[in-house]
Formats: sequence, C-alpha cells, structure tokens
Amino acid sequence: MIGAIIGDIVGSIYEFDNIKTKDFELFGPHPTAKPTNSTNGFSDCECRYTDDTVLTVAVAEWLLDGPEGDLVKYFSKWYARCGGNRSYGGMFERWINQWDRPPYNSYGNGSAMRVSATAWVSEDKGRTLALSKASAEVTHSHPEGIKGAQATALTIWLARHGEDADNIRKAVSEFAEYDLSESVGEIREWYYFNETCQKTVPQAIICALEASDFEDAIKNAISIGGDSDTIGAITGSIAEAMFGIPNDICDEALSYLCDDMTTVLDRFTDLIFGDLNAVNC
Repeated sequence: MIGAIIGDIVGSIYEFDNIKTKDFELFGPHPTAKPTNSTNGFSDCECRYTDDTVLTVAVAEWLLDGPEGDLVKYFSKWYARCGGNRSYGGMFERWINQWDRPPYNSYGNGSAMRVSATAWVSEDKGRTLALSKASAEVTHSHPEGIKGAQATALTIWLARHGEDADNIRKAVSEFAEYDLSESVGEIREWYYFNETCQKTVPQAIICALEASDFEDAIKNAISIGGDSDTIGAITGSIAEAMFGIPNDICDEALSYLCDDMTTVLDRFTDLIFGDLNAVNC
C-alpha cells in the first residue's frame, strides 16, 4: 500500500506539468518549476500527498475494521480529516459533499488508485477480486471502473505470489482484455492526459512490469505523462509487490504524511507482515 502513496507523492508535481523523461529527482523539485506560477496549481511546486493517498488510507482502514462496514463512511471521514484541497476529481467532490451518496457510474481511474490494500488482505484470488470490486463500486459502478480496480488488484496479487512479468502480463490481459503489449517508450510517444481506467490502468501496469526495480517503476510512470500522480500510485502499488521498497524512499514518503495516516499504515503493516521491516520499508 505504501507503494501507491509514494507514487502519488512523487507524481503530485507533474499531474498538470508533465515531464517526458526519467531524468528527475524522485521527490522533486520539478526541473522546470516556477515557484510563483506553478502549472500544477501549487504555489511552492513541492511534492505532497493528494486524494490518491487519502482514499488509499481510507480503504485500508475499512479493511482493517472489517469490509462488512460502510466504505462510504471511511471516505467521508478521511475527506474531512485531510481537507478538501487534495485534487479530488470533480465527480467525487460533488458526491462526497451531498447527503445522499449513490454510486455515480464512473469509469475514472480513482477506483484503481485506491485499491491496493485489497490485494494484501487475502491469500485467495477470488476474495481479492471481490474486495477490489467492493472498494470500487460505491462510487465507480461502471463496469470499466470496477474492472480497472480489479485488474490493478489482480496484478498486485500475482506479483505477491511470485509470478514473473510475462505471466502477469498474460493473466491480466486475459482477465481485463487490456492490451499490455506496448513498451514504456512507445507509450511515452503518444500518451496524453486521461483520467479513465481504460487509458490509465494498462499503461500503469506496463510501467511496473517493464521496470528493473521500484524506483525505476515510479520513473517509468511519471515519464509517460498524463495523470501523473494516479499513474504513479497505480504503478507504485504494483512495484511494491514486485520489488519491495528501499528504506530511504519509504522514509521520505512517510515524512509527508500526518500521524493519523501513519497509524493506519502501521496497523496494516502489522496485520499483513507482523513488523515494519518485513515489508522492506
């Protein structure tokens, strides 16, 4: 789960100011930053966590407390706790601020960027797919929104269980009917800003499967452009399962989070791994 958070933080300064290269410092600053006029909307041009992290933590706490609970309440709790200025999607922002909150049939990539915890809480693949579906459909009830979350969770689950990149590529392609045949370099040539699962999840998966280590995966994700924080979150969540996370990268990311978030992360890590060091983080 921390892999998603790292990808989100690293990508936060590139979401609206893409960089089509892997030659950048992991936690910034943006190589072309203009501190008084940032095109990503932050006056200081510094990395921060966004809605991807907030909702990832919300899903994790929901699972910790028991997935029979109401996930919507966890989204509402963490939205209020972290403040509304975290670059939420417009549909989610309207949804979370109304009294009645029915699913809004979205196929946006928000379902995939928050799903990673579901792939760690069960050793059963079917259970993982069920939990990832449940985490998506409270908002993203469109079939493509659900599929994006499930494909991300399945990729993580397969990586956790030792499958190599070729086997993961084949299994996820068959499950989701995604084209995972392109290379990162080929994607970088044509990719554009897109917030749908259909044009985010396959590309993020490829960025992880083609990587040599965790940092390389994150740099792949940022270098293709597009919705950089979310692509980073999806790729990072997969790369964590594939490679583990170097301690220095993990420690840097944790320094951006509030204490309430790290408490949830500690609880989740203890549930899954028994101690913090077991997750290479």
